[in-house]
Amino acid sequence: MKRTRRILLVLLLWTAPAAVQAQFTYTTNNDGVTLTVAGYSGPGGDIAIPAAPFTNLTVTAIGQFAFDNNSSLTGVVIPGTVTTIGEGAFFYCTGLGGIAIPGGVATIGDYAFDSCFALTNAVLADGLTNLGQAAFEDCSSLAAVAIPGSVTVIGANAFDSCLSLTNATISNGVAGIGGGAFAYCEKLTAVALPASVTNIGQGAFQFCIRLASVTLSTGLAAIGESAFANCSSLAGITFPPAVAAVGESAFSGCSSLTDLTIPATVTNLGTSAFANCAGLVNIFFMGNAPAANANVFASDAGATVYYLPGTTGWSSPFGGAPALLWNPQIQTGDGSFGVLNNQFGFNITGTANIPIVVVASASVSNPVWQPLQTLTLTNGAFYFTDPQWTNYPTRFYRITSQ
Repeated sequence: MKRTRRILLVLLLWTAPAAVQAQFTYTTNNDGVTLTVAGYSGPGGDIAIPAAPFTNLTVTAIGQFAFDNNSSLTGVVIPGTVTTIGEGAFFYCTGLGGIAIPGGVATIGDYAFDSCFALTNAVLADGLTNLGQAAFEDCSSLAAVAIPGSVTVIGANAFDSCLSLTNATISNGVAGIGGGAFAYCEKLTAVALPASVTNIGQGAFQFCIRLASVTLSTGLAAIGESAFANCSSLAGITFPPAVAAVGESAFSGCSSLTDLTIPATVTNLGTSAFANCAGLVNIFFMGNAPAANANVFASDAGATVYYLPGTTGWSSPFGGAPALLWNPQIQTGDGSFGVLNNQFGFNITGTANIPIVVVASASVSNPVWQPLQTLTLTNGAFYFTDPQWTNYPTRFYRITSQ
């Protein structure tokens, strides 16, 4: 459920006397030579934080809630000496239109730019390692963001409800996507996760209603609970070779999904993992039956599970959907194989009503398989003919599920 607006009440307690210059308030850090910006009392507009406001004293941090609830700020230049932007530093600065984070900044604290509704641009430089919880949450005008590979984990809800976000680039090096990190980003259309990503948190992309394309990282072992729930435009998903678990409700409500291929590495499907996927028709499993309860495919009225010969643990229904053995075979010895009536053809037999695709290639050493016909084995048999067979010096055929 979407969280209600936070109201932050802040009391700053300083152990050292505050120094004031040019409408900024500072505190001296423990080293005695660096400063933290603690507050601002100026008229707003576009401002520049000085790097060295006093002799032999350098600004290295923007303190907790230093500028929070300041609606008059429109732009801020942060000096390259700053390494830390504290919790809530620019929280609810509703007029702030853009921000460039210098390369020396290693930490952006929790809620640092939360609810900066006018923020259209945020440049994150290499060197950033900690991107805090809800750092840019509710920045409803933010259109694009690039996460540098120096960031280890994108914090929970970091870009939650960035309603204008259409492009999110995640660089190789990022290992984790925090829970709700991009939830409710309703204009986000595509996401490509680099190989470095090993964890997708709970609800990371839930309710991204225009998300049509997702590339999962090759190093991903598990897909978190509700990670892509209610991504109603997601039409297909390819699971990486290492994935072992699909979390509870991970793809529930993905009503544009029509076909799934579940790799043999998957050993666990969470409750309602694909529930309420109204468009889901074919679910192909490449290995043994994973652990699953009866609600995995709940309310997927048109969906059918297909499993391969030689695999184990299957029963029908499976996960709430009927399960059929997918076992089509090209018959080469029944007299149908070969040229009849000037057309090359053959019989295909198997379990009744399973879907198949006949594909062909002119080479098997360097194959380019082209789909020729998509069909259903009504009554368990179909006679296939290829009217184009004379156009090729050689022609190879095989049967696939998609």
